[in-house]
Amino acid sequence: MFRTTNVLGASRNLRPCIHPSSCSFFHSLPRNVSRIGRFTSEKSFRNILPTFRDQVARSTGVESFSSRFPRPTIRNQVLFFVGGSLLAYSIAASQTEIDTKYWSKQLVSVSHRWTLRPPTTEEMRKAQYLELGKYLQTQVNQLKDKLAEWPLALRNLILSVYVQAAQSYLDAPEGRRLCWLICGVNTAIYLVWKIPRLAPFMNRSFTHHPLSGRSYTLLTSMFSHQSFIHLLANSMALASFGSAATHYFTLEQLKHDEHQQEATAKWHFLAFFISAGLFSGVVSHVAASKIMFPRLVNQYTASAVIKNSPAASAISSTVVKTATAAPREILPSLGASGAIYAAVTVSALAFPDAQVSLVFPSFISLPIQAGVGGLVMLDMIGIIRGWRMFDHYAHLGGAAFGAIYYMYGPQWWAFMRGGYQQLHSPTS
Repeated sequence: MFRTTNVLGASRNLRPCIHPSSCSFFHSLPRNVSRIGRFTSEKSFRNILPTFRDQVARSTGVESFSSRFPRPTIRNQVLFFVGGSLLAYSIAASQTEIDTKYWSKQLVSVSHRWTLRPPTTEEMRKAQYLELGKYLQTQVNQLKDKLAEWPLALRNLILSVYVQAAQSYLDAPEGRRLCWLICGVNTAIYLVWKIPRLAPFMNRSFTHHPLSGRSYTLLTSMFSHQSFIHLLANSMALASFGSAATHYFTLEQLKHDEHQQEATAKWHFLAFFISAGLFSGVVSHVAASKIMFPRLVNQYTASAVIKNSPAASAISSTVVKTATAAPREILPSLGASGAIYAAVTVSALAFPDAQVSLVFPSFISLPIQAGVGGLVMLDMIGIIRGWRMFDHYAHLGGAAFGAIYYMYGPQWWAFMRGGYQQLHSPTS
């Protein structure tokens, strides 16, 4: 459940931008100062010798870092988030309406009692469950035919494993099945990371770097994981809390009238997942562009000034060591933890009495709201302390999106569905 910063793929294009150009204190002295000093007065000698203020002024003549490296923008990324979210919810509303109409017609064709009233959400989902069960049973029968000539022991073993997997898939909630699919996509992208020849492409297209100027990587980096531990942690968290968030969306949908019945909540959760990931990426991008980048510029500028001014560096060795220390870099980030944080926050607010268990040790459980509060506090401490392993701004952005969506998300989804129904109604 962590969105990490990609240290290995970090940009190294910041340090070469500073090329000290000012002369040292002793080289700036006139060569004939000692000879002139024999024939001039003390007053004229002071006029020839550069003062401390002159040396500082010369050293500050170094070209500014910001003039050599333009400030990263946030406009395109914000517009990408807004446009991408609207597109995701529009497609989700459309697909939900299509699925609902399809299953409603299927039930009407089975029994005439649904001609008197439209099928409810629960009835349509039961029909989907039965249809999925029939499909999996057909797959089992086809597998039996293919393994008819295999040894009996091996055939029974394969069939037993397949039946158990199919039954687990059938019994899993709809939201968990969708999260398994997302985890499969994440795993496929993780395997692509392991191809050395594709490493430059993956670093360019599946990590989001605030200094790159690219916007589409806000989306692609959501499904990108470079380490197995990162992938495993996010997959486990997504399968658990994604299913809970989908169940909450279903419960909220049941509060609406019959014109808002829906056969599935998977499209709603998918739009929520994409929007939350984009929002958390934008928060991280804005923090890097408006907070971290100016600090980095100031560090480089101060470092260049002090390194090129022996007079200024003589003030205090402690100040010199602090100002000339290697500035930290802005690292690219990747991972789905921003979207997962949003699902965790929605689950904690929707089911405040739920308990969560730690991965290690597994026998310790705590209230879900306490766990989420602890994670948020940990990310806040990480920002204050400057920890760089995880993208703490993205985590907090995801948590904020989840809290906002808990308050206004159901109304927003009802608005999108209602707008689609009005747009495609026969009278429109």
